[in-house]
Amino acid sequence: MSPVYLDHNATSPIRPEVYDVFVEALGSSLGNASSVHAAGRLARQKIDEARERIAAALGVLEEEILFTSGGTEADNIALLGTLRPLGKNAGLVTTVAEHAAVLGAAAALEREGHPVDRISVDEQGLPDLEALIQAARKPATQLVSIMAVNNEVGTRPELEALGQALQSFDQQSRPLFHTDAVQALGRIPVDLRALQVDLASFSAHKLGGPAGVGILFRRKGLALQSLVYGGEHEASLRPGTENVPAILAASVAIELAVNEQASFATRCSELGELFWSQVHDLFPGSRLLGPKLGQATRSPNTLNVLLPNVDGRVLVTRLDLAGLQVSAGSACASGSLEPSHVLLAMGLTTEQARSGLRVSFGAGTTQKDVHNAVQILSTTLGASR
Repeated sequence: MSPVYLDHNATSPIRPEVYDVFVEALGSSLGNASSVHAAGRLARQKIDEARERIAAALGVLEEEILFTSGGTEADNIALLGTLRPLGKNAGLVTTVAEHAAVLGAAAALEREGHPVDRISVDEQGLPDLEALIQAARKPATQLVSIMAVNNEVGTRPELEALGQALQSFDQQSRPLFHTDAVQALGRIPVDLRALQVDLASFSAHKLGGPAGVGILFRRKGLALQSLVYGGEHEASLRPGTENVPAILAASVAIELAVNEQASFATRCSELGELFWSQVHDLFPGSRLLGPKLGQATRSPNTLNVLLPNVDGRVLVTRLDLAGLQVSAGSACASGSLEPSHVLLAMGLTTEQARSGLRVSFGAGTTQKDVHNAVQILSTTLGASR
């Protein structure tokens, strides 16, 4: 049996169409996009084409698209670049279940003296909308940052309702609104205008694009402070010579993902139902974390499952050796599996928070992959029908 890869929330293999664009660009005579000679102008043209393609896919202006090294840098520019220029009294509202990129930036701001409110989440991973709004009303709050889809359990907070609530504030007291949409693009509809966000972060390698390319949407006219210095690239917010082939390939991956989002979501919903029904039959004591399948508050491509009597510290390794590549609900560091901060926030015990099995589907995932994955689970864990 061929290995089964169901870890697309970590990274998704580069799509063939994207690979072709990437390789072709690598082999062309592209110069430094800041150079004024022919090779430099060609590189600048390719970056402009990529920016235009992404802006069209997202329904925004070209000047609102900035290229970064990934979602982490986009998150950091959004948070640090917004609040640092406003002084230490400028506060942030976020949740306890955000990606480490946001939580890390929040911790850095707090160390610098900025007030930070971290809103708790319920057993499904959903933050309380009213609690978010009340925290946003605090005079110190200048930025609200909530992820569009949780990377571990697939939970979808009520971003559109939050955006509408923030727009109802007096203009002078309305905080800016950022969303980490890295796990959302291509999986659920992402309408930045409808969400009424000021900033949004994306990453190409989650969508079958190359690693090392992130996108930050910055609403026109919004001022940000650069975190690094040395050039005027990307509106002086991200100095450094651009990786033109990767940026061009990333734009194709994003365009494809957006165009295919509806069909992808439908197929992933079917795959999720198939996977969960078979796993629940094999392991009657298993538990699906987060919202129920099919609910509007869940991304269709992500499932996080607790299996009974399973040692989470060795589960992922055992499955990998058997040919199933998935993730735990937490990160493995220095040989010890730390409990997932997301699962802890959802009320799970420390041992349970080490044992979440995250399965995430991608563009190439098939029903055969799901059947094979369940077979590997059954064989590895000794289950029987």
